[in-house]
Amino acid sequence: MRITLGVTGGVAAYKAAELVRRLQQDGFTVQVVMTRSAREFVTPLTFAALSGQKVITDLFAESGGEANLESAIEHIAVAQRTDLLLVAPATADVIAKFARGLADDFLTTLHLASTAPVVLAPAMNVNMWNHRATQENLEMLRARGVHIVQPDEGYLACGMTGPGRLAGQEAIVAAVREALKMKRDLEGETVLVTAGPTCEDLDPVRYITNRSSGKMGYAVAAAAARRGAKVILVSGPTALDAPAGVDRVDVRTALEMQQAVRQYFSEASVGIFAAAVSDYRPAEPLAQKIKRSKEPLTIRLEPNPDILRNVAAEKGSRLVVGFAAETERVAENARKKLAAKNADLIVANDVTAEGAGFDVDTNIVTLLARDGRDLALPKLSKREVADRILDEVVRLRAGVRVAAQHSSD
Repeated sequence: MRITLGVTGGVAAYKAAELVRRLQQDGFTVQVVMTRSAREFVTPLTFAALSGQKVITDLFAESGGEANLESAIEHIAVAQRTDLLLVAPATADVIAKFARGLADDFLTTLHLASTAPVVLAPAMNVNMWNHRATQENLEMLRARGVHIVQPDEGYLACGMTGPGRLAGQEAIVAAVREALKMKRDLEGETVLVTAGPTCEDLDPVRYITNRSSGKMGYAVAAAAARRGAKVILVSGPTALDAPAGVDRVDVRTALEMQQAVRQYFSEASVGIFAAAVSDYRPAEPLAQKIKRSKEPLTIRLEPNPDILRNVAAEKGSRLVVGFAAETERVAENARKKLAAKNADLIVANDVTAEGAGFDVDTNIVTLLARDGRDLALPKLSKREVADRILDEVVRLRAGVRVAAQHSSD
């Protein structure tokens, strides 16, 4: 999801830099819009470096710059692609402008052009906060559905004490979640996720692996954490950073992944096995580098353990989700895998399809559940696919609880 972060002119503007990082840890893409006054406290370059996105500072091209149609209507483009407008810190001035519908810079114009939810995190002097005009403006905005994050009380930069300090990061992030109606339906669950490839050594410099980037498994782990679960991520080698709030366990080979899964699955109520585990490994990896030769080279391979099948055979009341990366007869092969592996849900995709498969940010999957429900999804971002998978997990877990309750009655 994309958040537009408005930064206005106040001492607390520097805290918005930390907020960018916190939002990114939750998986949000953040684009910063700065008012002219905000640039007196923090430079646009700081936010550009942190967000990796263009920082917008003016409604039109800056003085001396080349004016064009793109710059003239950029506020409309940003308004259309943002999922939420967050202003932190929000000064008394910008609160008044939002309340009265003024549009004299990029941020206030964006506010009028956007239909996305709005969250304001005020920060100002205590007397300005308590002023009747400010409170009336806030009430006006609340009546329109704007989410106001109550400022903290304490010692202020002006030397006074009272309400007016910018709320803490967690309070602001919680307001963002609430405004976006983000689910917390996995609280109390412990979710084990496997992700990425495994690497099987031929010799000290060569190994067998596959094209998995780990993006799908990491998206599932991040989504489960956002929805309140305790998440243990068992990851093969990838270039990805661990999602916020996730306990990551690094492994390299299929045997190491099996050992980690055995160790941590006992803690889990749900296992989601998204890793692309190598089916075979060299039977006798060599201690020294294989030298080039004119003769054909034969390498004997032996099967790796079937981690999904082994776990599902002993799952008890736990829910097990597997993945099926197919190149033909996708639904047919996935349905066979669902039965053969004793899984509760299989996520199947055709890795040869454009926009699906390895090392891309989108996927096209079909969810096949043990209770007979098949759900074919269109091309979605892997973040969206992750949430659709977890929607099915929540549905199936509810069925398990109902069955357990009936058996105990």
